[in-house]
Amino acid sequence: MHRGKGMKFVGDSRITAVKTPNIPKDYSEYPGKTEAFWPNFLLKEWMVGAVFLVGFLALCVAHDPPLEKMADPAAVGYIPLPDWYFLFLYQLLKYTYASGPYNVIGAMVMPGLAFGALLLAPFIDRGPERRPFKRPFATGFMLLSVISIFYLTWASVDMHDWEAAKKQGEIVLGPEIDQEDPGYAVYEASGCIGCHGGNLEGGPGAPTLAGTGLTAEEIAEIAVNGTGSMPAGLYKGTDEDLQLLSEFIAGIEAE
Repeated sequence: MHRGKGMKFVGDSRITAVKTPNIPKDYSEYPGKTEAFWPNFLLKEWMVGAVFLVGFLALCVAHDPPLEKMADPAAVGYIPLPDWYFLFLYQLLKYTYASGPYNVIGAMVMPGLAFGALLLAPFIDRGPERRPFKRPFATGFMLLSVISIFYLTWASVDMHDWEAAKKQGEIVLGPEIDQEDPGYAVYEASGCIGCHGGNLEGGPGAPTLAGTGLTAEEIAEIAVNGTGSMPAGLYKGTDEDLQLLSEFIAGIEAE
């Protein structure tokens, strides 16, 4: 600052002298409304996403999750069912031309072509038009995809045996177990609880021990010599403990 000359200011090149308004680029050659991507468009997207998120959380709180009993790999009769957004692919694999020897076609080739076409759609349909009836390729392919997914999903739901599926995955409460019984202490100490569960409900590859219909002598024989997938020699306790264990299991009735 020089005496008598007033005050001089030094400008900062990082600050623009003129503030540019939030105006979108000129897309006048494309019909339809245009707006600035940030923050106008993103704010609307965030608000819609927040509404759906709150609704989803409300459904989670209001409805219990559809849990099933513990999975058992030995249950060959179990009918699997994927989540709703995969039902159309699940249904596709039921048809003759997409299952059996043609399983690769139904599982990989057909879905690969469909999703590959969706990825290539922006590169194939590069015209400036936005109206659906002036974009036959994109509109036709999208309608075909929506109709196919809707039909296959409906067919899967219609053909599925919902009553059988509900029964096979239903969680059944086991019998009341007296954990103060001396036989339960032997059951726990001998390692049986690891396979057959704390309530003798069974587990993957291990049957339930409630209501077996076997006598105490038969149970003691199985504990020592094994049966089926259960090998021999697992029980290493005393004869007195074996008697307590076998009598405890034999006395439990199925509910």
